[in-house]
Amino acid sequence: MSGAVVVEAPGEHRVVRHTPRPPGPGEALVAVHAVGLCGSDLEVYRGNRPAAYVRYPLTPGHEWSGTVRAVGAGVPAALTGRKVVGEGFRNCQVCDRCHAGETTLCAAGYEETGFTLPGAMAATLTLPARLLHVLPDGADLTAAALLEPAACVAAAALKADVRPGERVAVVGTGTLGLLAVQFLRAVSPAELVTVGLHTERAELAEAFGATGFRTADDPALPDGFDVVVEAAGSADAARLSASLLRRGGRLVLTGLPAPGAAGLDPAGLVVRQLEVRTVFGAPPGAWAHAVRMFTARLLDPLPLVTHELPLTEFARAVGLAGSGDPRVGKVLLRP
Repeated sequence: MSGAVVVEAPGEHRVVRHTPRPPGPGEALVAVHAVGLCGSDLEVYRGNRPAAYVRYPLTPGHEWSGTVRAVGAGVPAALTGRKVVGEGFRNCQVCDRCHAGETTLCAAGYEETGFTLPGAMAATLTLPARLLHVLPDGADLTAAALLEPAACVAAAALKADVRPGERVAVVGTGTLGLLAVQFLRAVSPAELVTVGLHTERAELAEAFGATGFRTADDPALPDGFDVVVEAAGSADAARLSASLLRRGGRLVLTGLPAPGAAGLDPAGLVVRQLEVRTVFGAPPGAWAHAVRMFTARLLDPLPLVTHELPLTEFARAVGLAGSGDPRVGKVLLRP
């Protein structure tokens, strides 16, 4: 049978029979090829995500790729059969923030595929067609399943505004950190150093374009960077990232630390005149940038995938993704 994962409550899930929802006006029905499991999905499963950002029972899955199988009224019929990925944030399209292209700040409130609305851990996903980004016919849909985290990294790269010849560091060697290396190498920095907790990712980071790798506890860790992108999602990583910058440098925070974590020292930020920018999700411009990089083959997420499992092995996938084993990269589920 075609199935879907349903998280009934924190720590409780089941795989149920899936019935596709026909697309309504302005919608598309997508056959899911693959869906990624990330830290946010683990938070949903464990009940660690703030109540305002999740709605149980829920079919998770916000990182996905697939093929359009049907469209509703008002959607071009030519979209049927195309390979696609899709934005997760729903937005009103009429508030000031939406008109400015900042759809992740929509004044109508937070709604997102896989968190408050049904996600892609199912055979099909029905969503507004305006959220879809069309891929080339020859696109690798397994690699494309990572375009959602890539879009978040694209937002960080755009906010970092790295110029050729600048010195850049990326703190964190998970999916976001290593994707960031690929985006940042494309603008020809003079130096692109990755900083992680484990050396297992050093070789892959350098294959992606890093000029060097250091561990976070290295006493000879260089500083004076023009730009640092933090992608580890901890308060310690944020503080370390700030310490690596030159005065007047630019810090982009993409990770999401646990609520209540001690933050950066405001006095240090002011005295050193650091620019701090943050990312929570990806607006359409960042999605377009990620798809453009992917289409141009400047972005290849596939080496990050270490496990592909059927939806029926959701529990095993959660165990792998949450194991902390540095040998475990991206875990994908296949309907």
